[in-house]
Amino acid sequence: MSLQNYVQAQNVTETTRQTEYRLFAQVTRALMSAQTGNKSELREALDWNRRMWIVLEMSCASDDNELPQETRAGIISLAIWVNKHSIKVLNGEADVQAIIQVNRAIMDGLAGNL
Repeated sequence: MSLQNYVQAQNVTETTRQTEYRLFAQVTRALMSAQTGNKSELREALDWNRRMWIVLEMSCASDDNELPQETRAGIISLAIWVNKHSIKVLNGEADVQAIIQVNRAIMDGLAGNL
């Protein structure tokens, strides 16, 4: 099976919420694993998480986004916080656990709609 066929099959069988949940789960697992690893692993996991949140922030800032304005504003605020907190974690000023908890809360919300 080619990669394109796999992606097409996945798109047919997985809803947007399921895809979002899966991505959050993968990133959160990477963060959990990296908190006991070396600084490079932590930096990579935090960067992956930060990039995911940036995409969410950009999506919520789009006029095409159909989420309620209050929800969009909350996600944008969380994305800004994640970025700032990630820098603190990298500087040794904060723990990654708070980011993991935020991701898990989002996953809980997504799971409620699956």
